[in-house]
Amino acid sequence: MLAKRRLPYREVPPEELQRIAGTTHHGGIVAVAAPRGVTLLDTNALPPILWAAPVLPILDGIGNPHNLGAIARSAAFFGCKALVISGDQRQARLSDAAFRTAEGGMEALTLFEAPALPALLMALAPHMLTVAAVARDGVVPEALPHGRPFALLLGNEEAGLGRESIAACAARVTLPGSGAVESLNVSVAAAVLIHALWR
Repeated sequence: MLAKRRLPYREVPPEELQRIAGTTHHGGIVAVAAPRGVTLLDTNALPPILWAAPVLPILDGIGNPHNLGAIARSAAFFGCKALVISGDQRQARLSDAAFRTAEGGMEALTLFEAPALPALLMALAPHMLTVAAVARDGVVPEALPHGRPFALLLGNEEAGLGRESIAACAARVTLPGSGAVESLNVSVAAAVLIHALWR
């Protein structure tokens, strides 16, 4: 394909490919590519793709790139069109680990960054029901009013969601468990909630 399109390529022995890749996990190919960009959101001019699907995941300081990738994979699997990450300094950015864990999910989503989540949530309110995922004191997903898309806010693995972000949401949702452990991993909770809200 590269030869047909007159693009440069080079075939090398396995040892050299491993050296170029810097890892044995190269799958037989290394590509030089421009990094994927993330669009900065302007709350005064929100793109309609944000409410084009039943659920929009919004990540508030999700620090682990594997969790970011796993959430992107679940979001793509359930047909979400976009994913928003916060400007929080703890927030994982696009990285090899996130892309690897997403297994193609990042490519199926339009990615955005929001510097201030409370302002974004308020700007989304006319278009979507804004919902904060909390470990306790929320309603079950089935109790939320249906009929409009959901903006699902998911919090940092250790600290959870900030008070201002929770206050900017119209509702809170909690997954009831056995009580044996306090909560689910954020990527697992995201998958369960996206599925429940999608339905």
